[in-house]
Amino acid sequence: MLTALLLLTLSLAPLRTGAIWPFPPKRFSGNSLLGAGAMGVDSNDRVIAYGDFNGDQFLDLLTVGHDQQTLAVYIWDHDDYTFVKSNSFRHPQKVLNVVPGDFTQDGKLDILVMAQARSSQVSLQMYAGLPQGGFDLNAVSAPASAQAQPIPMDMNGNLKIDLFGTVPGGSSDGEFKVWQNVWNASQPSTIFNLVDPKLNGAQCQLSNPHSNAAVDLNGDCLADLFLVCDDKDGQYYQIWVNNKDSGFSLSALGRLPKGFQTVSFGDIDRDGTIDMLIVTCESVSSSTGIGSGCAISVAYNRQLPLCASAAAPSMKNGKKICRSPQDLCQADPQFQFNLRGGDDNPVCSFARDLVLCIQFTQAVFQDFVRTPISSIFTSLQSPALLVFDTTANPPLPLPIKLGDANHDGFPDMLAIVTSGISYSSDKTPILAFSMACGKSVAGCAADGGGRRGWKVLKKGGEVLSDIKDAKGVAFLDMDEDGTLDVMVQRSGLQGEGSILFVQNNFYFDAFFLKAIVLNGACGSGLCTAPNTSIKYHPFGVSYSGATYKYTVLDTNGRRSAAAVAQLPQTSYQTLLTPYSYFGLGRTNNYIENLFVGSTLHTAEHFINMEGVVPNSKVVIIPPVERDGFWRKELYLRPGEWIIWVTVTVVAATIVLAIIVFVLHLSEKREDELERRRASHHINFDAL
Repeated sequence: MLTALLLLTLSLAPLRTGAIWPFPPKRFSGNSLLGAGAMGVDSNDRVIAYGDFNGDQFLDLLTVGHDQQTLAVYIWDHDDYTFVKSNSFRHPQKVLNVVPGDFTQDGKLDILVMAQARSSQVSLQMYAGLPQGGFDLNAVSAPASAQAQPIPMDMNGNLKIDLFGTVPGGSSDGEFKVWQNVWNASQPSTIFNLVDPKLNGAQCQLSNPHSNAAVDLNGDCLADLFLVCDDKDGQYYQIWVNNKDSGFSLSALGRLPKGFQTVSFGDIDRDGTIDMLIVTCESVSSSTGIGSGCAISVAYNRQLPLCASAAAPSMKNGKKICRSPQDLCQADPQFQFNLRGGDDNPVCSFARDLVLCIQFTQAVFQDFVRTPISSIFTSLQSPALLVFDTTANPPLPLPIKLGDANHDGFPDMLAIVTSGISYSSDKTPILAFSMACGKSVAGCAADGGGRRGWKVLKKGGEVLSDIKDAKGVAFLDMDEDGTLDVMVQRSGLQGEGSILFVQNNFYFDAFFLKAIVLNGACGSGLCTAPNTSIKYHPFGVSYSGATYKYTVLDTNGRRSAAAVAQLPQTSYQTLLTPYSYFGLGRTNNYIENLFVGSTLHTAEHFINMEGVVPNSKVVIIPPVERDGFWRKELYLRPGEWIIWVTVTVVAATIVLAIIVFVLHLSEKREDELERRRASHHINFDAL
């Protein structure tokens, strides 16, 4: 009987412990990438854009249905840890791309739908976001674009989203145009007027598809224009530097490598400048979208480096040789990209009326590093790269996705690698981490020299390697927990659905920072809908062109700088997050300097924030008025460790209190004994 009672007591002990344990069990366990399923997204939907549609600072999704006309919004539900379908509507034409943005500058996220109107043009229609949620289905039409999709860019420095591109037909075919944002709530029938941009330089014929971007390339924290152009000899690039009210001037152009496909932007070597990551292929199948003989190249941005220390001189013999930590947003007019140079590929720079074309020699080939994918993805015998998604009509280009998945401060890359070039070939998403150069590291010299290399994630990445039908990949941060997760869009040939979210559950002993620059709407940080009492925060505005630069000290006291662009590319369903995410690596200090650049045409278009706390999110609202002030908000998300720290502090306090109490009683008892002994002591001298 006694034995039976003992066994019953032991069996009930775990239940009693679980009943009083205050912490919920972990949703995901295991130090690896973990499959999270479709997370509530319909199997027939394709994710076409990211955005914060309800302003709760959680990332939401916009999808397009199988008919390529039905658009649906999925709102993230933090409590249930899933996406919930909010509303949907049908666009009258086949949707090619959607650009979320606050085009009406009221703090609510609108959407600009690019659709197939005729064979030679793209129709543009804007659906305004409503304060109570959803969209005004009375779309506002804008002048049509040529087939090369326009990009959002604040061309006038007023924080309003304009568009830059070309218009179809007539004598103006191929000429650059600006869709100037002229939205007026009292006259809601017009959103854009077509105007000529302020440009100083020869224009070009934009490629279709292209990798055009609004991104800072000369280091002044002010977004420039990067354009991909066509001519009879192939493709080349143009870089137009932003001169604020003076417009844009053509600063550099150069021939793109043969077999060019796409370009992505990121600070590959963490030196405080934006570099280019370029995909080239010898041939691409028009039916499968698979490229053979592909290579991934990095074109490093040659700019003034960061000074070794804050006290180091930045000038030598009257010439600037480096940037001090306080001058990260100072332009370098001599910035340069070398895309393999050579006699057949010169790089040209422009200064006033002088054109300087340089034939690079082998000495500067380190600024352009070409790595065949066969040396990166060594698990496959003859790897190829999926560069187009041919399940979409027209096919969608698939650029390499860059994101810091391990918080070390260097962007990693996400690509879809195939086992062959046929339709039935396995299409597997692969995550490759950026690595310091060394022997046997892909992307580095044979002796281990070089800047950065690549190493494919194998252990813990089985959930990705098991996928054989991927057609698109992208980074995102589910539930805003501070780690970059992965979204894989699938063809469904494996019978496992059309979408899979992958939770990044690795533990990295490093820090991160998230930041978002808003468009100046509701400068107080709280908006009020006209003629109503509805109030909301302007968090979901998806503003392109912001720039971040920061300096941080590692655990060894070494200072490094990094640059990050906010939403530089939006065309052809690029799927970039509206916020910027960057790892800080291992540090035991605050962020020394965080420079935040906007597209304002003011004397100071950027601010310097000092002492920013890591593992936080920074929201910056620039002033719409020239003499206004910048509003800065810092958000800290309590992590799981907060509970444990609290428990530890409380337990330690209780233990210390008990010790103090016991010592107090002991001292009190000793004092009483001492008093008693003194009372019985006879003073013989007194006698």
